[in-house]
Amino acid sequence: MNKTELIEKIAAGSGLTKVDAKKALDAAVAAIQEALVAGDKVQLVGFGTFTVKEQPAREGINPATKEKIQIAAKKIAKFKAGAELADAVNE
Repeated sequence: MNKTELIEKIAAGSGLTKVDAKKALDAAVAAIQEALVAGDKVQLVGFGTFTVKEQPAREGINPATKEKIQIAAKKIAKFKAGAELADAVNE
């Protein structure tokens, strides 16, 4: 499912127009992004939790040249499915 299909589903399920559904989806995504950038955790009970994890610097190998390289530390966004979502997917 892509963003356009998701907007259509939101509009159909909520009675909103596609324009309003797009605005709602964009606002929700922006709010989650802002919270993660600020270092907060976003927990949607029954759906899942978005968090930011710090990945330490590490040594890797360039597959083309087989040389050892340093991979810089970075932050990554993580999602952990909630129990209800996990159960729905596994039915």
